[in-house]
Amino acid sequence: MSHHDEQLSFLNEQSAADNTPVVCLGMTFENDEARRDYFREELRKKLPELKNIEGFPIGEDENIIALSDPPYYTACPNPWINELVDSNENRQLKKVGPYASDVSIGKSGMIYNAHSYHTKVPHKAIMKYILHYTNPGDTIIDVFSGTGMTGVAGYMCGNEKEIASMGFIIDKDDTIHSDEGSYKLGERKVILNDLSPTAALISSNYNSSIDKEKFTIEADRLINDISLHVDKLFKTKDILNGKEIEGEVNYAVWSDDFICSECGISFNFFDIAVDKDIKKVKDEFNCPSCNALLTKRKIQPLLLKEYDPILDDIIEKVSQKLVLINYTYNGKRYDKVPDEYDLNLIKEIENIDWPYEIKTDRMVDGDESRRNDKIGLTHTHHFFSKRNLLTISLILDKVKSSEFKSLFLGILRSSLSYSTKMVKVNISRLLTDGGLFSFGSVTGTLYVPSVNGERPITAAFRSKLKSVMKTIPQSNNSIITNQSSIDLSNINSESIDYIFIDPPFGSNLMYSELNFIWESFMGVYTDNKTEAIVNNTQKKSLFEYETLMNGALNELYRLLKPERWITIEFSNSQASIWNSIQNALQKAGFIIANVAALDKKQGSFKAVTSMTAVKQDLVISAYKPSKEYITAIREQTNTPESAWSFVTQYLEQLVIFSGIKGEASVIPERTPRILFDRMVAYHVQNNLPVPISSAEFQSGVAQRFPMRDGMAFLESQVAEYDKKRILVKEFSQMNLFVSDENSAIEWIRQQLMKKPQTRQDLHPQFMKEIQHIAKHEQLPELDSLLLQNFLRYEGDEVVPDQIGSYLRRNYHDFRGLENDDEKMKDKALNRWYVPDPNKQADLEKLREKSLLREFESYIEELGTHKKKLRQFRTEAIRAGFKKAWSDKDYAKIVTVGDRLPESVIQEDDKLLMYYDNAQIRLDM
Repeated sequence: MSHHDEQLSFLNEQSAADNTPVVCLGMTFENDEARRDYFREELRKKLPELKNIEGFPIGEDENIIALSDPPYYTACPNPWINELVDSNENRQLKKVGPYASDVSIGKSGMIYNAHSYHTKVPHKAIMKYILHYTNPGDTIIDVFSGTGMTGVAGYMCGNEKEIASMGFIIDKDDTIHSDEGSYKLGERKVILNDLSPTAALISSNYNSSIDKEKFTIEADRLINDISLHVDKLFKTKDILNGKEIEGEVNYAVWSDDFICSECGISFNFFDIAVDKDIKKVKDEFNCPSCNALLTKRKIQPLLLKEYDPILDDIIEKVSQKLVLINYTYNGKRYDKVPDEYDLNLIKEIENIDWPYEIKTDRMVDGDESRRNDKIGLTHTHHFFSKRNLLTISLILDKVKSSEFKSLFLGILRSSLSYSTKMVKVNISRLLTDGGLFSFGSVTGTLYVPSVNGERPITAAFRSKLKSVMKTIPQSNNSIITNQSSIDLSNINSESIDYIFIDPPFGSNLMYSELNFIWESFMGVYTDNKTEAIVNNTQKKSLFEYETLMNGALNELYRLLKPERWITIEFSNSQASIWNSIQNALQKAGFIIANVAALDKKQGSFKAVTSMTAVKQDLVISAYKPSKEYITAIREQTNTPESAWSFVTQYLEQLVIFSGIKGEASVIPERTPRILFDRMVAYHVQNNLPVPISSAEFQSGVAQRFPMRDGMAFLESQVAEYDKKRILVKEFSQMNLFVSDENSAIEWIRQQLMKKPQTRQDLHPQFMKEIQHIAKHEQLPELDSLLLQNFLRYEGDEVVPDQIGSYLRRNYHDFRGLENDDEKMKDKALNRWYVPDPNKQADLEKLREKSLLREFESYIEELGTHKKKLRQFRTEAIRAGFKKAWSDKDYAKIVTVGDRLPESVIQEDDKLLMYYDNAQIRLDM
């Protein structure tokens, strides 16, 4: 079957064209085209006002209007959002705690693969969150929407087949039943926003309904045009069985020329550095002229001057050689070494008289975008072979007036992934018999490898067109807007029921730079002034990143209805970036109720208590407190009641039971230590005095709330916990990464809860656990940690219940013995155990005094020199900052903070919180 016939076969799958009247925003139009024309004209009138909104893309008005499909999708801030959203205040609030179950969804499938992008969360993973937090008809927003998977997820929550594919069961009244709970079947309305016009375009491709039959007819016409004009550019000739044949090029391989650092002679990298026998690139290789032993680092690319007709200028560019061609003839694939025919064809293409405009731009300034200047790839057209460039220009010309322009552009953009000079060649597969396709794209970077592949865009375009045809939604009309997340002034306050975001993380990806090549062809560019990244060229440090994230989260807090939730997916190995997100989230007013780490190997979440070494993907769940709650806390300022009001409302939002497969696990947010941290964070971030000490809190929490397994509950929750707890045999503690004094104490607490034991028993394990302590951390000896935080049974009194219960449970001959039995006392002697809350409070007071003495010694030391503190107890700094905050001595916090290593402040969420807020107070 020819490409042409294959495309025509799409037509048989389509329903008849729908030319019935269309109703939109209360107006009736003859058809969808009339609707689009009317709203495009309205958009044209609104553009002057919309340009005042931060993040308005850079580009000509007509390009922006031509891309848009208003009122649903605008390639600029969308002025119709409030009219399209039903912000019914009377809609029932779905009362839920944080979603803390496993989310393990593979990154594959027809929808996932239809349009490529730098990062993408599978829509089925997002569906689990949406079903948990929302009801049908609720409005969701994703302001870092990327490809728009949140929109797909919202639409698919009403798709019975998709729900069933996730293992859920749907009953007659449209209730969805799963292991995690029950949900309601039905679509959710989703607002998708991104700063990038590229991302907004892809979102529109995934989330806009079209007339499939009309699109198929137009697609077929376009494929015919492509075949007519450019198929001839991707031909080769060869001799098979003594006969000359003509084949279709599947891909070609190009290799850079280099200069020997010893003799100055040039050679081709593929010819010399690739070992064809073992099928790999050699780490070391010999110069073909002087035989010097060389490595990739020792050689320089050969740059040649040549005339660039597109720039009409002489440029200097790396010299390349065509080294291999793979082609198809009569349905079979063959490899060949390029010959005179191929080289002549390349020359003819370089000099072809082409009637279509070839767009180009100087690569934008950036950390990533200028990396190829050194090899002469300075403009966007340099990243493509000439024949692929001609194909791009042809397609751009043919679709410029199409009503499906956005979708065709999206398909073309996705086709470029395997059709630029950034395509990496897999040498081991390339040199395997059978001509296997052997390319891969280098994601997240604009790196151009020395051996790169050229795949015809024609083949990629046809393939993507076919897959996209199968993924166009039936009726999904998510709302798409293109603007900065720090200015959402075109959306009403408290109109959103749920927020899901997967934001940029520090310097992980330079989105605007990575998208620049494509946006050059599209004619609409990202205004990156408010792009939330860490980037040297843009002069954005971690501080600017946090400021921008804080601006976005402030806006999201404004948009979200009270008592609703925000979910943040987070993928970054730097604790400093995590702390910036957490700090910005709390500063905006959100209260973090759950942090879970996705264990990709196990496909499960584990509780996270220490953020100093973030090695996994995290999912953060936070909520917006009710207005009544905020008022109550403020009215109780300076009284212990503000602490207990916080805890009461906070416990109400938390998961009551956590466990799977007969095993219960600790809910870290319910433990007194985390509860205290959350309470302090809320007060500090809201400029309220911290009303209670750690010692008072430890004592008070056990008096005021029922405690189970070291966790606090409300009276209304504890029965449910007890009922579920009795059904499980195993109880797993939190997995801890010991990185500082705080996590070391928590680790010891876990060990002693499981087994009260002697110092001698504990010491070997402890030494193994503390291997990852930070260099600056002055960790006390195990003896000091035990003395300051735990109790030892010394034989003078009745054996504590914790030790007695353990001995009776684990030793047959102790069953039935009372705690005052002499045999019991002998066995319990010198075992350390976790104190009950009242004694815990006394220990906390002693520990706090000791830490403050230590902190004051640092103050004295800093007064004798101007250097930074080299070694210290982070817990002492935390205690000192907390005391200084209570005393409103903000200068002390900033003074000491400035003398700590910057990485320590950035990687410790508590220190960052005090330091950041103290700086704000000093500047007021």
